Amino acid sequence: MSESGSASVRGFDLFVPTPEHALLAQTLREFVSREVEPQAAAHDRSERFNLVLFRHAGELGLLGVTLPEEYGGAGLDAIAAVQVCEALASSDPGFALSVLAHAVLFAQNLAVNGNELQKKHFLPDAASGAKIGGLCMTEPAVGTDVLALRTRAVRSGEGYVLDGVKTFITNGGVDEHTLGDAFIVYASTAPERISSFLVEKGMPGFRLGQKWKDKLGVRASFTAELVFDGVHVPLSHRLGDEGEGTLHMMRNLEVERLTLAAMSVGIAQRAVEVMVHHANERKTFGKPIREHGQIQRHIAESFAEYRAARTFVYDTARRIDLHTAGQRIDADATKLFASQVGKRAADSAIQVLGGYGYMGEYVVERLWRDAKLLEIGGGTLEAHHKNLTKDLTQDPARIRG
Repeated sequence: MSESGSASVRGFDLFVPTPEHALLAQTLREFVSREVEPQAAAHDRSERFNLVLFRHAGELGLLGVTLPEEYGGAGLDAIAAVQVCEALASSDPGFALSVLAHAVLFAQNLAVNGNELQKKHFLPDAASGAKIGGLCMTEPAVGTDVLALRTRAVRSGEGYVLDGVKTFITNGGVDEHTLGDAFIVYASTAPERISSFLVEKGMPGFRLGQKWKDKLGVRASFTAELVFDGVHVPLSHRLGDEGEGTLHMMRNLEVERLTLAAMSVGIAQRAVEVMVHHANERKTFGKPIREHGQIQRHIAESFAEYRAARTFVYDTARRIDLHTAGQRIDADATKLFASQVGKRAADSAIQVLGGYGYMGEYVVERLWRDAKLLEIGGGTLEAHHKNLTKDLTQDPARIRG
């Protein structure tokens, strides 16, 4: 390779590859420092979703970074979605999860799988934060086994009648008395055939069930049960053709898993920063604890894993196509690795801080609680093990990428 070619490669920034990404990174740094961080601990303790902050994120363009410009978005790529989730999760993973559920699970899902009228109706308000959306897949008796969904959509006249219960729905409500505004709902329309529907607040029979309280982590996100009791959904609110829901789900799960992995990277980054700061300030036996080998192991290994996970996440984001399916290997592998890195880094940070790390006034206790969800939500570690083994044994050539 020529010297100019080598310089070009060295000059490429995987994490901010274009001026648009650099501007987004600067906006996120300022937003997180000035607005997200000051409220994070309080909203975690009170288990309250910060709607005002959410709407300000919309005003800054952070809720529609991947949406087409004609609907109020920025028209950017998966790297931008990763930037948003990583930055927000470094301060408030609960708020980051609410943004992800709205921007990726609802809005990006609709942008890819909806028709023109549906996108014009829903996406501008989603991009601005005027309305909050979410995704309904999990049920009380059904999680990973999505083909066993019990929520039913039965054809009736010029539409469908929807019956069932969805649970663990992020953004299911704004508070205990107020539904979220719009949801993509996966329901069975025939044995082992899933279809996607847009359900809006105000449709008769659609109501907010229980709010899930006393969660281990991500408490600043609102998690609820949603009830569909004979909800009439017009044909205009079906996404795509009947039976296409599984394809819609697979496309969106790949992006979801990538952005959840980015949340883990944000948690790992913050955990490393906290333990390095503490190791410089804290002294034992007459010297800073950074000079003790046990502490050095926690810092060094956490940093190495964080950098590896971050590189993996952004490299996957660089190559992923937001509009197609078939990218499950990279998406699953990224989340499988990064989610464990985030939890280990938070655990190491607590160990480095000792008793202080166990206390609620220090951020690492909250990060540790929040990190666990990312080994479950959007696909469990065990689901990733199954998917990766299946895909790689069927096509060993993909091992080399």
